[in-house]
Amino acid sequence: MALADWQIDFAGVVIGRGTVVSVADVEGLGSAELRTQDVLNPADDGAFPGVDLYAPRTVRIEAGIRTPGDPAAALDKLAEIEAVAANAKVRRRAGALAQLRLRWPGRGTKVLFGRIRRAEAVSTAQAVHGWIPLDLEFTALDPRFNDDEVSSVTLPLDISHSGGGFTAPLVAPITTGVATPDTRPGWVVADGNTAAWPSIRITGPVANPRILHVESGRVLDLDITLGVGERIDIETRPGTRWVLRNGSGNAANALSNASRLDLFQIPPGRSEIRWTAADYTNTTRLTVSWRSAWTAL
Repeated sequence: MALADWQIDFAGVVIGRGTVVSVADVEGLGSAELRTQDVLNPADDGAFPGVDLYAPRTVRIEAGIRTPGDPAAALDKLAEIEAVAANAKVRRRAGALAQLRLRWPGRGTKVLFGRIRRAEAVSTAQAVHGWIPLDLEFTALDPRFNDDEVSSVTLPLDISHSGGGFTAPLVAPITTGVATPDTRPGWVVADGNTAAWPSIRITGPVANPRILHVESGRVLDLDITLGVGERIDIETRPGTRWVLRNGSGNAANALSNASRLDLFQIPPGRSEIRWTAADYTNTTRLTVSWRSAWTAL
């Protein structure tokens, strides 16, 4: 659903300009709060600086339903907002996330992932006139603003280092089949100003896949064999990190000790993903998906 300027998609309900829900104020779009780990100096003044981490971002929205002369329409909109807040598919599932999407002038639509923490009518005294003030609160578990559009690239196996040699007889001209740096298929581009968390899918048949982010040297090695039609899904986003086989079976124990989901990121700009594995059918594929991320709206 495309948003216009000054509109907010509150877990599926669009509010703001051009809707019956007017937005008076939005808080929590600046820097997220810090979780500091400073340690007091036991023998002198001050403290030792520790690691500073961002806390979840809490977005508070002051709004009001306005349907002059139509109190039933106001109550219907209130019920719609309360229904998305009560969505059992999110509320009663550990790890499930709702979305808060925002579009401000001069910016593309950004999205936050988290949970609705408040969706209530401040007062219903004016409902008879079609006016219900609202207090809405959304906690984004990852404080970064993500692109509304998902980017992705699908890669065959990297055979550029297979070491297979040549087969006689040779016929000129002789080429190695290795793509030039600008035409290799593994380029990924993150348009934001901070690193993006990728989602990865490997489809079989394949054995012992190894995924490499070239610039950082980070790898994901899996000691696993997939048959035809099987897949592995890897999620690296904080709070939802997992490795699933065929959508349900936990396969995290297939990762090597060097495989760090918390460090496998796509940095801003252009970088390269390569992967190797054993596959004699040339049908296995790696799909990498990501949302570019920003520290500010």
